[in-house]
Amino acid sequence: MKYDFIIIGAGIVGLSTAWQLKKRIGQADVLLLEKEDSPAFHQTGHNSGVIHAGVYYEPGSLKARFCKAGARATYAFCEEFGIPCERTGKLVVATDEIELQRMHSLFERCQKNGLDPVLLQDGELQELEPSIVGKGAFLVRETGIVDFTAICREMLNQFQSLGGAAMLSTEVTDITEQPDGMIIRTRSETFRSNRLVVCGGLMADRLARMQGLDIDFRIIPYRGEYYRLRPGPEYLVKHLVYPVPDPELPFLGVHLTRMIDGSVTVGPNAVQGWKREGYGRFNFNWRDTAEVVSFPGFWKTTARHLGHGLHETLNSIWKRGYLAEVRKYCPQITARDLEPYPAGIRAQAVLRDGTMVHDFLVKQTPRSLHVCNAPSPAATSAIPIGRHLCDELLGD
Repeated sequence: MKYDFIIIGAGIVGLSTAWQLKKRIGQADVLLLEKEDSPAFHQTGHNSGVIHAGVYYEPGSLKARFCKAGARATYAFCEEFGIPCERTGKLVVATDEIELQRMHSLFERCQKNGLDPVLLQDGELQELEPSIVGKGAFLVRETGIVDFTAICREMLNQFQSLGGAAMLSTEVTDITEQPDGMIIRTRSETFRSNRLVVCGGLMADRLARMQGLDIDFRIIPYRGEYYRLRPGPEYLVKHLVYPVPDPELPFLGVHLTRMIDGSVTVGPNAVQGWKREGYGRFNFNWRDTAEVVSFPGFWKTTARHLGHGLHETLNSIWKRGYLAEVRKYCPQITARDLEPYPAGIRAQAVLRDGTMVHDFLVKQTPRSLHVCNAPSPAATSAIPIGRHLCDELLGD
């Protein structure tokens, strides 16, 4: 059968695109293909569940625009379909003089991004969070929490209720673009479509190369390792509590996150991954590792951030080093309070010259769109990202 549109990938970006495409063109034949047996299996299902407000992103960037619109759309989606979410607010806390300078710059960036942050005066931080200490802090009320896997299940349900077709446990093995359409092969079937959208996440570069695209980046996996506070100490915080990040790095530092089920996670760190889909404590894959170490950009970005990488690796091995990162602003937490929690994998696009791609990256051919890099806050921004992809497909 030939479809009007095929979408590869049932993470939140692929599902958002498929659902909105079917809403806009009800008569179109749309097929969603996913290699796993459930949606949101990888990055979407292993993230922190934070609805980001747009604190960190360069004003005017796609990240900033999509994040602010995405937060509004996510809250609206949850309200419409009865998905639990909560506007917890986020505290960004500076613990030394360097962080304090960065915090004020970050506060100004929030304002430029159209947010309404509140700079806390002496004593106000302890009034809001008695367990948190710092030299300064500001509050972002717009930040919240949700279960993004639940959102994905509802998007899939809505897509199928509109007549969309979804095939799980269906891995794509070949993509061919011809003047009159796309040919997509799986292990058991061959499909044809007029247009193709690829939302491959951790496999974005492989799927692009499978189609023969000339790309100058590779996906480098970084593990984000978490702990969870044991029952009892999770009541230490009511808000999300974040440190002030290093602006040279795409990672936000070890933070405290209230989850929608009431638990509190601690993390993540950011260490080199040697398996793209490895969520256990020790993970290694020969193919994944060979692709990483054979790419010049990996060595260049590793050298550029060597000190930070070694620090993160040491903390990954030594629990008390990890603990020290959170005790900077929450000294009441002890080693016995940290229980194991599943890791996540971040699909970081890195260019051949070693530059980390910090914004969304989409490659387009006459009949296909490849989402090559969808960094955080992709889950928050999924609805406007999907809308943007639909606009590109339909020429709107």
